[in-house]
Order: sequence, then structure tokens, then C-alpha cells
Amino acid sequence: MKNILEKSLQTAKSYTEYKALILDLLKQGKSTGPNQNESLFHFSKLNNQRMKRLDKQTRLEDKTLSKTQKINRDFTWLVLTEGWCGDAAQTLPVINKIAESNKKIDLKVVLRDENEELMNQFLTNGNKSIPKLIVVDKASNEVVGSWGPRSEKASKMVSDYKEKHGKVDAKLKTDLQNWYNQDKGKNIEFEMVELIDELLV
Repeated sequence: MKNILEKSLQTAKSYTEYKALILDLLKQGKSTGPNQNESLFHFSKLNNQRMKRLDKQTRLEDKTLSKTQKINRDFTWLVLTEGWCGDAAQTLPVINKIAESNKKIDLKVVLRDENEELMNQFLTNGNKSIPKLIVVDKASNEVVGSWGPRSEKASKMVSDYKEKHGKVDAKLKTDLQNWYNQDKGKNIEFEMVELIDELLV
């Protein structure tokens, strides 16, 4: 596991570098990943706008900042993602705001399809669901926590819909997007605080 982690960390990007990569690919009419089509490009373009908006609008609550300041060990927060992923576009800006609030958190981003070995260690119900946040203790290079691909409320929304309708479709994606817009990252923020609580034990 440590070897797989180290291999992925060698190619990891900062959040700023990741956003620059997305923008560069969009200018070429591309998305991240080996598969290229109009749909993935469209979602990547949409997600780029969402991330820009959330980067500007996300304001962490005082209790979140207070909790984050208690972290006194060095961690890498490594996120597996892709530019076309709608859940990632809603999540990464919030995670980045938390990482920015304490220098002990070093946020790094890697692409799922370029890091299959790592992704396979963090499957969700057998699926390569993203985004996936992996928390690594820098001193030991051990994985000490993980989160993703969605907050509990969003995950329940998806599982309930799939149980009723049998699949993820356009309506669910629209419903989920509307939920994210109304939630404004607060459920993700709350669950990040829970994750930090586990790191402080």
C-alpha cells in the first residue's frame, strides 16, 4: 500500500495545478481521462464553472475553523478525482478551503484513471466512485482516514433513487445538483469536521 501511495504522490498536483490542468484541457476541447466524448467535455466545462463559483462563495463556519486549527500533525489529503465528475466539483472547493485554513494539511489531487492501483484500494461497493479523499499521516506515510464519494445525505438520496428506479439517470443527476446548490457545501463541511475529530483522537 505504501508503494502505491508513494507512486501516486509523485504525480499529485496542488489544487491550483489541478484547476489549471482542467482549464488547459478545456481549451483543447478535452476532459481528463482516457475516454473523450462530447458529454464528458460538456460536464467538465460545467464543473469548471461550478468550482469557480464555489471557490468564491464557500465560507467555512467558525466552529469548522476552530476545529481545523487543532490539527498539529502533518497530513496529506489526497483526492482521487476527474474533471467530468459532478460530485467532485461540489466537494473539492470545500475540502480546499479547509486545507487552506491549516498549513498542516497538504491537499494533493490525482486523476482516478491514471492511478488505478490506488483507486482499487478505496472502492465503494466495488465501484471506482469519486471523489475519494485519502488522509495520509506524513510522518508514517500511513493511511489514517478516508471519505467519499459523497456526503451521507447525498449518498442516501442516490441509493434511495436507485432502489426505486433501478438506475442513475438524468433526473437523479438534476435532483442531486439541485440539492448541492441548496446545501452550499454544508454537509461536506460537517463531515470534514467529523473526519478531523477522528484525526485528533
